[in-house]
Amino acid sequence: MHPAFSVIFLTTLLGVGQGMFIALVFVQLLTTAGIVQTELTPEFFAYGTGVVLVFVGLALFASFFHLGHPERAMRTVTQWKTSWLSREVIALPAFGVGALLYGVIHFFSWDFILLETEDMLVQFSLVIGLLGIGLSITLWICTGMIYACIKFLQEWATPLTVVNFIMLGMASGYTAATVYASFVKPEMVQFFAWSAILFTVLAAITRISALIRNLRIKPKSTPTTAIGIRHKKIVQKSQGAMGGSYNTREYFHGKSDGFISLIKWGFLVLTFVVPVIFLILGMAETAMIALIIAAAVQYVGLLAERWYFFADSNHPQNIYYQGV
Repeated sequence: MHPAFSVIFLTTLLGVGQGMFIALVFVQLLTTAGIVQTELTPEFFAYGTGVVLVFVGLALFASFFHLGHPERAMRTVTQWKTSWLSREVIALPAFGVGALLYGVIHFFSWDFILLETEDMLVQFSLVIGLLGIGLSITLWICTGMIYACIKFLQEWATPLTVVNFIMLGMASGYTAATVYASFVKPEMVQFFAWSAILFTVLAAITRISALIRNLRIKPKSTPTTAIGIRHKKIVQKSQGAMGGSYNTREYFHGKSDGFISLIKWGFLVLTFVVPVIFLILGMAETAMIALIIAAAVQYVGLLAERWYFFADSNHPQNIYYQGV
């Protein structure tokens, strides 16, 4: 498939925002339960949520470049019963509103205690945050299923597609939270950094699993099955047209095998290896610059990973158009 940069930026920016929001809410849960012994002010969560909303806003901005008719964007929600894309269009603003409400509660100190037990105080903001986590996971599922539900694109039609969207978002989100903590709450850097490393390793395992699976795929369609001629060797010499067309532009990346291999190994190093190294350096030396490099390099790696994700899927129509 031909990678669309609007969708690449949409999904990667959203993933960072979703992962960082979960990091903030989860650390509030741990501090409320007394597991993390650090006092975190409402401002910590309010400003952190502001950063999350910046990522969400940038993702929404990128999404408009993927619409042929932006003025008809609201029509996409009408097919929510059958379309994962429609469900994503509903889940995305729902998550944004949930995150905004969470941040507003902290910013204006509108929090109050809903339930008091012997071990912890359940605050209103925490309940809203947990609902936001549910919306974030729902959004990831909807986004991943847009691709995983397409059965004839075998590289996408696997539960690993959804899992990788979640894991990569968690890894990048926790890395972003580590950078944020280095500015406003340095004593929380180690907690976020080790969590980011954990999710980065998990993301590497699931993404590499998908790569191995895709290497073993046996195409269901071949030139033989397409034209019904039983012969061991069928070679296409022409597609029947002299130039390119919509089919050759939108369903094939147009790059060489060498370029595709370079992107694959590039995103594996930039998304997983380099960030872990700089996260460890950032913790050891409490060096903010190392953490910033980790987040920046990982995001570049995510862009390459998402480009490869689209380019790696081989549309069956390319059996016919391979002559181009």
